Amino acid sequence: MKPLLLTNEYPPNIYGGAGIHVQYLSRELSKLCDVQVRCFGEQPKEGLNPKVYGSAPDNSNYTAPEGLQSVFSALQNCLDFNTRNIDADVVHLHTWYSHFGGILAHLNYGLPMALTVHSLEPLRPWKREQLAGGYDFTLWLEKTAIEMADAVIAVSNETREDILRLFDVPEERVSVIYNGIDPNEYTPTFNKATLEKFGIDPDTPFVLFVGRITRQKGIIHLVNAIQHLDPDTQVVLCAGTPDTPEIAAEMATAIETARESFNGKIVWIQEMLPTDEKIHLYSHASLFCTPSIYEPFGIINLEAMACETPVVASNVGGMKEIIVPGKTGLLVDLEQQRESPFEASDPANFAQDLAAGINELMRDDSTREKMAKAGRERVLSTFSWDEIAKETLALYERIAK
Repeated sequence: MKPLLLTNEYPPNIYGGAGIHVQYLSRELSKLCDVQVRCFGEQPKEGLNPKVYGSAPDNSNYTAPEGLQSVFSALQNCLDFNTRNIDADVVHLHTWYSHFGGILAHLNYGLPMALTVHSLEPLRPWKREQLAGGYDFTLWLEKTAIEMADAVIAVSNETREDILRLFDVPEERVSVIYNGIDPNEYTPTFNKATLEKFGIDPDTPFVLFVGRITRQKGIIHLVNAIQHLDPDTQVVLCAGTPDTPEIAAEMATAIETARESFNGKIVWIQEMLPTDEKIHLYSHASLFCTPSIYEPFGIINLEAMACETPVVASNVGGMKEIIVPGKTGLLVDLEQQRESPFEASDPANFAQDLAAGINELMRDDSTREKMAKAGRERVLSTFSWDEIAKETLALYERIAK
């Protein structure tokens, strides 16, 4: 079996959960078969397993509106994926950025096509802020690829339900295979020098957020919750790569307002950290918070739990399948309007509820310690990459017959 994985993100160019997924899945699959990866970015690695080929076409002459340029650049990369000869038994797509490349490989090279759904474009309407009319194109492209695929992989049961509700796909074609974690890499690792590097007080308990500045991740709701936190709480926000200048400005204003009304320490790290430093932050944190308004899986929670950090998260998507309330963390209800289901119906109330959950656990050292151990145990028992790779390979073999 020779799978070809198509993806936007691959090391060292990773900014989200889909990239982490491809990084570890390809590594574990390579222990079972020959794996090829084609990705965005100049990074040819010939003669290795996985064998990686990066595509970076010149887009310096684009004169289209800025929001459309990433869409057209993705299509150029997908063409590049296919003009380089493909020798594979199955093509496996990750995120809409790679979907056109998979369609071309499926039709032109006759390859069976698998597609992992890391998120769904109809459930991310705020992407129009970033892509303008390009968002309508991504809706069409995703629908076409999902309905054409020989197998669709959902990263959670709720994501599977969304796929069946939104697209014309036979139930038997949609499987659930979770994301995973490497517990040997993500393990409690303490280094006070990393805290001091970013101005974090190592002697003051802190709540940690790690993620992009995007509507989906709900970071603004957490910042608005800060005013309701106990005054001796330290908050560390490792939040960068904003989707748009508008949300970047909104974030800066929200943090400035929070600092005016909160006498605890707020540390804002405006960069995506290397894995080792991220692990140090997880390990030292008293609590991790994931205030997402849409989260098909939430691999970031596995990272925190593997480092023995309890989680307070919104009760949405795959996080309901990761976090066991009262045992590995807390889930906070996010009420959403029927007309606008991807926003909090009462943002002020949601912020207060987040703060209440954080305060509850920050005041209870004994419960946090129990949750920390239970969280890592859950990661070890349920979210192993080697088992996920075996499930994925079995799916390839089914559709390649």
